[in-house]
Amino acid sequence: MTTTHTIGPLEVVKFCGQNCFQLKNETLKLLVTQSVGPRILSLSFAGGENLFAELPDAVLDCPGSGTFHAYGGHRLWHAPEEPSRTYLPDDSPIEVTSVENGCLLTQDVEVRTGLQKSMEIRLVGNAPQVVITHCLSNHGSWPVTCAPWALTQLKPGGVAILPQGSEDTGVLPNRSIVLWPYTNMAEPNVQWGRRYIILNANMATPFKVGFPNPRGWLAYWLNGTLFVKRAKYEAQSAYFDFGSSSECYCNGRFIELETLAPISTIDPGASVTHVETWELHSGVDRPRDEKDVQALVEKLGLE
Repeated sequence: MTTTHTIGPLEVVKFCGQNCFQLKNETLKLLVTQSVGPRILSLSFAGGENLFAELPDAVLDCPGSGTFHAYGGHRLWHAPEEPSRTYLPDDSPIEVTSVENGCLLTQDVEVRTGLQKSMEIRLVGNAPQVVITHCLSNHGSWPVTCAPWALTQLKPGGVAILPQGSEDTGVLPNRSIVLWPYTNMAEPNVQWGRRYIILNANMATPFKVGFPNPRGWLAYWLNGTLFVKRAKYEAQSAYFDFGSSSECYCNGRFIELETLAPISTIDPGASVTHVETWELHSGVDRPRDEKDVQALVEKLGLE
């Protein structure tokens, strides 16, 4: 049974074994962690199902530092991916501070890197929208070159929409695709379209794709709800992973929509931020091909 009580403006909820604070307006509800993290473990319409994957037993080995617990939901990492640094465990309680229409989650400084992660989460009035400001602050003694990396794990069984560059460049190329060693381009659950990559999240083996994303959004359909996340693309900046500002990873347990900020060198005492805006749309039919996706994009005004 879930029990709740209130401390100040934030309501405390026990969810997936973690102490969480509940943020809600008339249309949305989020659960953000206090006992670990920072994490957002649940996103739903008011009274609806959690769209995020729930993974209390999903782990990764962090060489020299033990075990990283994924938990599911939304988290902040710093790129590039390197297990001994990226997978640092974050199983300790964090500081949670109320802000207008939301809260600020702040982790302890990572001893190995000198970096401190924080996420400011704000609801947009009573709209089905959330703004998340991800921050990496350098409390160490030397500059750190990295990039904020925002990852959202969602339940499988839906459809991911990955928009591609659509500029007419004549005889010149207008887009690039980045693949990982385990990615199978013959995966039958992926449609490689002209303007969109459409991915059915029913994969038994891991799959990952990345790309520069000038259109600035990613989307995932599940059970009639469309989740959209937006992040600014800086065309003149350098990005890790062969220039990827957006990435999508999928396996049998979850699908992950990821955005990255440009590469930054963070001096001691300085910070860098990366902002995502989320929105939910209800009553959406499952998109099955590029024609369906384009009609959906135009109907919802995603561009």
